[in-house]
Amino acid sequence: MNNAESSTDAPSLAWFKSSYSGTEGGDCVEVAAGTATVHIRDSKAVAGPLLTVSRETWAGFIGSASSET
Repeated sequence: MNNAESSTDAPSLAWFKSSYSGTEGGDCVEVAAGTATVHIRDSKAVAGPLLTVSRETWAGFIGSASSET
């Protein structure tokens, strides 16, 4: 995991916010898939730090999160 990058270090990424995110703000994250990694950032601080994980780690997280519902 790498959190040293900032969003300005990766300008060519296509960022996506959850379809569950409303327009009134709140606690939201955005994700962008790279070739071998997935980048995660706070949607309210888009120039802030990124959390970068492997695609396998992200898939495991999504699998765990979706099984909790």
